[in-house]
Amino acid sequence: MSGGGLLVAGTTSDAGKSVVTAGICRWLVRQGVKVAPFKAQNMSLNSFVTREGAEIGRAQAMQAQACRIEPTALMNPVLLKPGGEQSSQVVLMGRPVGELSARGYHGGRQQKLLGTVLDCLAELRGTYDAVICEGAGSPAEINLRRTDIVNMGIARNAGLPVLVVGDIDRGGVFASFFGTVALLSPEDQALVAGFLVNKFRGDVSLLEPGLDMLHGLTGRRTYGVLPFRHGLGIDEEDGLRVSLRGTVRESNTAPPVGEDVLRVAVCAIPLMSNFTDVDALAAEPGVVVRFVDRPEELADADLVVIPGTRGTVRALEWLHERGLADALRRRAAEQRPILGVCGGFQVLGEHIEDEVESRRGHVPGLGVLPVRVRFAREKTLTRPVGEALGERVEGYEIHHGVASLSGGEPFLDGCRVGQTWGTHWHGSLESDGFRRAFLREVAAAAGRRFVPAGDTSFAALREEQLDRLGDLIEQHADTDALWRLIESGAPQGLPFIPPGAPA
Repeated sequence: MSGGGLLVAGTTSDAGKSVVTAGICRWLVRQGVKVAPFKAQNMSLNSFVTREGAEIGRAQAMQAQACRIEPTALMNPVLLKPGGEQSSQVVLMGRPVGELSARGYHGGRQQKLLGTVLDCLAELRGTYDAVICEGAGSPAEINLRRTDIVNMGIARNAGLPVLVVGDIDRGGVFASFFGTVALLSPEDQALVAGFLVNKFRGDVSLLEPGLDMLHGLTGRRTYGVLPFRHGLGIDEEDGLRVSLRGTVRESNTAPPVGEDVLRVAVCAIPLMSNFTDVDALAAEPGVVVRFVDRPEELADADLVVIPGTRGTVRALEWLHERGLADALRRRAAEQRPILGVCGGFQVLGEHIEDEVESRRGHVPGLGVLPVRVRFAREKTLTRPVGEALGERVEGYEIHHGVASLSGGEPFLDGCRVGQTWGTHWHGSLESDGFRRAFLREVAAAAGRRFVPAGDTSFAALREEQLDRLGDLIEQHADTDALWRLIESGAPQGLPFIPPGAPA
């Protein structure tokens, strides 16, 4: 017998689908329900490697943690990794299968993946009591409905009730709710059970008349009003907004343990991937993490991080265009700390041979580390474990570039020269002992009287965040009604709201 299910859709991208899905998962698992997350198709440069070596979206890995289970490829069978404005790498069941333009993907390839997607969902529903699915963008993207496999396409084929989330902090949430339903076909509308308001500030009693009117207009109820909470945007899918200058990663509010804070500048390179690597730094009391795009913003930084990217050669060009390349070279010569992760490690090397990602052939690197990188067609997807600075370290690798080292001190399968460090390992800073040892080295090199807290556990902080999401659902949603949806499906007799989807 198949387990229950629910599709969490949104009026827009970034309405809060990922965190609401995680919150529902954590609420359910605390009730003793065996639950799993699912997203048929994800577009994200933030990805993760499962224990079986499959690449999936980080949001689904986070949701699996909310369920207290190991993530698998079944939870995100299709992952699209943008490589520019016009094309994406298609990752199917955790493995890359090629590059496609948006036109080529929506023109036929996407619909062919529907069978795989439905098989994965059926397998999860046969294993778990409930599967909480996350949609993508908006279900009312009428230009894409014919080939949709992640919103109403999956809901219709799997008979899933749909909960539509709207971000009231943006404004226009009532129009967004009404318009989302009114642009769907009668068959799709029959599955839209109701709404969930996200990021509300103020007195809920002032909102209730509008919710009553929305119910009168649509015949659909609102299942909860979630208050605005800072610091819950964990493991985002879509990256940071276009304007990055001054963006600060939310940090622990505890004061520094030592006399000084430590300032970390993250270069906001194009196609930045897995920027969540710096979350573990931002979690440390006294560490301030900000994203930068100008050389003068490196001047007062105690540590500069060059994160991963889906376009290593494009990132190199960008660093030169912005004047950051020379600033990084000067910084390395002055023995001021730099950490390059994955693509950020590759740009620090002597040269790159790329016939795979950019197809640009031989490209000189920044020449800071004695490393030569050759892009292989086969992607490396591993979960390495090692040691650095006397501490055990765990991480994960997602890259086409193969590094050949010709010097430097070994560092997490990469190398270190002076105060410049490079590694392909994502997630290494989540290892608490290593993070503290690394920050001590950085503080000493920077001349800062910064002391890492001895009791910061990144895993415990992540659990606290997931519990906060579960609390939001438990305290501010009608959980009895939510469970009826999951167990029994959309209510019968929901009215049709004209005009419906165009022919």
